[in-house]
Amino acid sequence: MRILILTVYALSLLCTSITAQENVKTYTLKRGEVLDILLLSTVSNSETLFDKYKKTAFPVAFEYSYKPLPGFAIRKRVFGSASPSTFIFGKWDNKSKREGFLNNIAKRVPDFHQQRNDLFPHFELVYYEMSKDTKFSIHKDQHTVVTTLWQKDKNDFETLFSQWKKDIVQSGGKVVLQLKDGYSPIGYEYNPDVLVIAEWEDEIAFQKFKKEYPLERFTALQDIHQFVLN
Repeated sequence: MRILILTVYALSLLCTSITAQENVKTYTLKRGEVLDILLLSTVSNSETLFDKYKKTAFPVAFEYSYKPLPGFAIRKRVFGSASPSTFIFGKWDNKSKREGFLNNIAKRVPDFHQQRNDLFPHFELVYYEMSKDTKFSIHKDQHTVVTTLWQKDKNDFETLFSQWKKDIVQSGGKVVLQLKDGYSPIGYEYNPDVLVIAEWEDEIAFQKFKKEYPLERFTALQDIHQFVLN
């Protein structure tokens, strides 16, 4: 009986551990590696189109060191006109390989851009070269919000951004990741001055933060996009 109890206990711990791992996505990048962020929406009945895309474009991307990373559905748009349904991460060994793919993919797959247009009615891409070793985690049981900001006035923007990050912490939130100095290829431009992933305990906490510290109060902002990950 004691062995049975211990076995059940061990299995329960294992299940708890697996569930916890499923609820947390951790990303590790070394200095010099490149992080892709893609904002996508996909056409309905896309299986045939995606199968062709996967068989033609992916092998070339893998040659250039591409590694897909876990992504997220976008649950809700808070600010902005963009309407993607998916938030995708990927990484490359370095900026040279990332841009080597961009410069050569149309030579290897002549209809690459047409395939993308047919498959993804919304496709925006920004990528960042890591200036230092970076590790971050996204918890699915938290209320995770992605915010992208475009500045109108650089000096005022630096001040407001510093204050806004303090506001996040003051409200009980946490800045998970902050990115700037991104690159965005022609035709797929999405290059905000800063991209922030932050999390709160739940939607109530975020809505309270949003009400008490509205981004709209900052005149130094030219544009704001914000959405909630699922």
